[in-house]
Amino acid sequence: MTYSPYFCFVRLKFYKYQGTGNDFILFDNRRGVISGDQSVWFARLCDRRFGIGADGVMLLQEHPTVDFEMVYFNADGCESSMCGNGGRCMVQFAARIGMKQDRYHFLAVDGMHEAEVKGDIVHLKMNDVHSVISMANYYQLDTGSPHYVVFMDGIKQLDIKKEGAAIRYSETFKAEGINVNFVELSDGGVFIRTYERGVEDETLSCGTGVTAAALATAIKKNLPAGHHEILLHTMGGELRVQFEKGDDGSFKNIWLIGPGEFVFEGEVEEVRNAE
Repeated sequence: MTYSPYFCFVRLKFYKYQGTGNDFILFDNRRGVISGDQSVWFARLCDRRFGIGADGVMLLQEHPTVDFEMVYFNADGCESSMCGNGGRCMVQFAARIGMKQDRYHFLAVDGMHEAEVKGDIVHLKMNDVHSVISMANYYQLDTGSPHYVVFMDGIKQLDIKKEGAAIRYSETFKAEGINVNFVELSDGGVFIRTYERGVEDETLSCGTGVTAAALATAIKKNLPAGHHEILLHTMGGELRVQFEKGDDGSFKNIWLIGPGEFVFEGEVEEVRNAE
């Protein structure tokens, strides 16, 4: 720690992870070293030109009854809702820092989650979805984060930032924001591109968005009640979603399946007021 009369620099170790191209800066915060409002600092860390560069920051924190607590911040520095790709990365991170086990239970902002590690692949259990709003041209549901799912052709040529922002900032959604997923069905499978609130741009993959798209696909295809698995292609890779569809339109036993990969580690300085 280096001191000056007015402030000090605290060196903190960080870890960079990615899940199908959705990338994060992770800190082991079990000792509570990072506290208070860090939104400006987190946003600077996520900046791809002036910082480390990431879609978000995550803190792994102590919890009295489960393995750990996951706290997620979007690239704008603000604490946000559940991140599915981040959850898988967090589980792999927990193993890296000495919490290695086959099955994990952890707390996130949307409640409890379970995860199982099978080699390089993480099976992350998502919360049940009790209802889906089906409109004439889109579906709206919450898979830990709020999502808007629209099916269309030709999404490879779509300006996702422009079209996604138009929906996210529309009169209906601008107050709270919503993640916008453009989904194309073809013989090659389910292809999805996502505009994420908080990042305010397209990300290469969105775990809760992929989950939302899989459930919306089950409705659109009128799949029967029972167990299903859907393979989805994102700009950053492939993810699978397993679920049980109920006769009442609800979904349970939802599992998001895919990698959570370590990229690199380093140290970064946090500026604090000197006491």
